[in-house]
Amino acid sequence: MAHVLVIGGGVGGLATALLAARHGHTAELFERDTRAPGAALDRDFFGWHRPGVPQATQPHALLGAARTVLRDELPDVHAEMLRLGARERHELDWFEVRPPERPGDEDLVMLQARRIVLESALATALRAEPGAVMHYGEPVTGLTTTGPATTEPATTGPATTGPGAAAVRVTGVTTQAGAYAADLVVDAGGRRGGVERLLAAAGCRPALVERHRTGLAYFCRWYRLPGGLEEGPRRPWAVTGGTFAGCAVFPADNRVFAVTLFVHTRDTTRSALRDPAVFEAAARAFPPGAAWLDLGAEPLSGVLATASLDNRWSALVDEQGPVATGLVPVGDAITHTNPTLGQGTSLALWAARRVARTAHQDPGSARFAAEYHAWAVRTLKPWFDFQVVADAAIGERFATRAGRTGTAREVAALFECALEDPEVMRARARVRHLAEPPERAYADPEVRARVARWLAARPHYAPHAVGPDREEWEKLTAGS
Repeated sequence: MAHVLVIGGGVGGLATALLAARHGHTAELFERDTRAPGAALDRDFFGWHRPGVPQATQPHALLGAARTVLRDELPDVHAEMLRLGARERHELDWFEVRPPERPGDEDLVMLQARRIVLESALATALRAEPGAVMHYGEPVTGLTTTGPATTEPATTGPATTGPGAAAVRVTGVTTQAGAYAADLVVDAGGRRGGVERLLAAAGCRPALVERHRTGLAYFCRWYRLPGGLEEGPRRPWAVTGGTFAGCAVFPADNRVFAVTLFVHTRDTTRSALRDPAVFEAAARAFPPGAAWLDLGAEPLSGVLATASLDNRWSALVDEQGPVATGLVPVGDAITHTNPTLGQGTSLALWAARRVARTAHQDPGSARFAAEYHAWAVRTLKPWFDFQVVADAAIGERFATRAGRTGTAREVAALFECALEDPEVMRARARVRHLAEPPERAYADPEVRARVARWLAARPHYAPHAVGPDREEWEKLTAGS
């Protein structure tokens, strides 16, 4: 078994340390913040200043892929989340009567909760886990290394074909308290965690970074349903939008939900959305916002903004082989995805599980680093690429304020058909919950035939914008 050091105490770091300990390894977690999440959810969520985790107060979608990892690998964490108030919703509950169940439908369940609920449940389990140690208020300041690792044949696959190159071997970390040795170091510090700088200081070649700007800005506000109302409307829950703005509602735990508006970063009305009155007026112009805000919900926060988001893939293997051995990235450190599809937590848990299951396999070797990278390219990269394509379409539409045409008409038809046809909805849900890639789910002959029949019955169908037109939007954001 291995001794694993984890840099970063967010979702990916907590999950990696806990899963590693559950698989028989020993684990130590290092977090720069001075404390772990607790059970005082509202206090921690709204009052805890976390500059290293700017997305902490934004809505999170815990897809079926994340829920499956929790149920299969960490059932106590899943149970604790439900105890803390998380709720589950099956995608096929969109329909008045859920269609007959098919194999795989159990994976199409959203776990509705704020990020703090998952972090609290993970931290509670990790504190009680034998073989795991948590170092809070002790940021990692450096890496301990030895000379180049033994050269070995690298696993063939994307970006790893060819002989492995000599690389610096990471053997541990340093903090202000001293040095800690490890068989494997895991970078769970996120896209701004600084490990790439530490690798450069150790003499490593730079990581290969692929970055795609989205051009989207998000504005969210949190609310609580009035007493006696445990759930909001079953419909509409889908993201809706026009050619320049969109709206989504994220139900969470304990009657809490978030309303989110998103616009292009160059939209001249963007700054006005920080005003709560303007935000609410704009949100009510979309069906999801109106349906939830009309329930008389109590605001719990101001308007929380985030922008400058990108889709970022960071590889520690280049054409020469691993740039370092003894260290692998998980979560946002390897793939940061824009939140429109809610993939981040699921991809982080997949990577954490992979580390825990394989950390005993000579983790300091070049082979281990190359095989982990090859797994990430096979397993994580396709969903990253899917996110990039989806965001490019949204960003272009918002930037140009152009309607959907051509292939986009077929995509829009599939989504609208799914709202009426359970079989098409099932295919859409399997993609949304990372159970099946879109190129396979949407290519199913039965799904294609159903969408074709839906379109044939609507020969003049054209995707239509949902929400205010530009003139109305300008008035709403002007406060008039």
